[in-house]
Amino acid sequence: MKLKLLINISQALLMARWKQTLVAAIGVTFSITMFVTLLSFMAGLNDLLDGLIVNRTPHIRLYNEIQPTILQPLDLSSKYRNHHNFVSTVKPKDEVQKIKNSAAIIYALKHDARVLGVAPKITAQVFYNVGNTDITGVINGVDVEEENRLFMLKDYVTSGKYIDLKNTPNSIILGKGVAEKMLANIGDVVQVTTTKGEQIKLKVVGYFQSGLQDIDKVQSYASISTTQKLLGESSNSVTDIQVKLKDILQAPAVAKEYARLFDLQAIDIQTANSQFETGSSVRTIISYAVGITLLVVAGFGIYNILNMMIYEKMDSIAILKATGFSGSDVQKIFIGIAISIGLFGGLMGLCCGFGLSQIIDQIPFDTPALPTIKTYPIKYNPNFYAIATLFSLVTTYLAGYFPSRKASSIDPVIIIRGK
Repeated sequence: MKLKLLINISQALLMARWKQTLVAAIGVTFSITMFVTLLSFMAGLNDLLDGLIVNRTPHIRLYNEIQPTILQPLDLSSKYRNHHNFVSTVKPKDEVQKIKNSAAIIYALKHDARVLGVAPKITAQVFYNVGNTDITGVINGVDVEEENRLFMLKDYVTSGKYIDLKNTPNSIILGKGVAEKMLANIGDVVQVTTTKGEQIKLKVVGYFQSGLQDIDKVQSYASISTTQKLLGESSNSVTDIQVKLKDILQAPAVAKEYARLFDLQAIDIQTANSQFETGSSVRTIISYAVGITLLVVAGFGIYNILNMMIYEKMDSIAILKATGFSGSDVQKIFIGIAISIGLFGGLMGLCCGFGLSQIIDQIPFDTPALPTIKTYPIKYNPNFYAIATLFSLVTTYLAGYFPSRKASSIDPVIIIRGK
């Protein structure tokens, strides 16, 4: 039978029960709208949380961890080499945390084609002196420009300018929590004391806020040269080498390679944030599950409407088959009805989902914990719209396929004889 005629018949049946058709289309529209909006919002939230942790974390961190000596003199004795030796009160190795030959290691890393950038860091355990009170803290001495390029330092500096750390000698950017404890304003001079008793006065040039309160109450930033001077170390003294790769997925394998090559401890970003990544995956799975459930529910609505339509149009179906329409023609007519509902409802749902996402994206989201975030996070990913379109067509096709099989098997003689 000609396709144009089948399309005209499908259109006539659709318009004959236009209210039911509209209800089915609205169901698909609502499902697609919520599917797109939910995934866009959840993906935006995951990106926001990833930004708080992943963007501030090196893909690979090289450091020198002080550990107990594994190989004891007793193990070197030929007499006891094959015995099980138990040695108690083993002391850590007599060495410092700073990385030996750091300049050569940094040079080698910068010339590795897989590396995007290298940012050295030296960490100083200090006390912030406030009158007679000492507040425990940590100062991260960083290469200011590299820290900003690789870890977006300026995005977390809520007051002042990050570059002042480099341009102003003996300066510090205080964590927001530390500044509030000390009642320190920008331009004030604060005094810090190292664990070795050395003191230095630093000028406050800004505040930073990472969004993690436990960090903001302890950490501060200074230039790497200022921190080295504070600790009385040489200009090439660093405790951490932070590496960012061009491909984050290579981090676990490259970290093991660097650990062997440089004889240092190396931890990759996947290992350091395994629990966080699990949470993001679970949230994404839940979003897809809820969205697909909505589409399936809409499919059942279309299935019920087509079943009712077939029951009410028994006479029409019998006449069609009696006048020469085959069972496959009847099946195509009702599948066409279902696909039309899915296509129309799906397109409307995509438009409504995009519009609702735009509205959410403009809603103010002000919280002291996340000063850089101004509105609710939304991610506009074309894949979400493609998946929604595919699911709407597949769901509505299946919803029309089973009732259409029933319609195609109707015997016109029995229907007409019953009338």
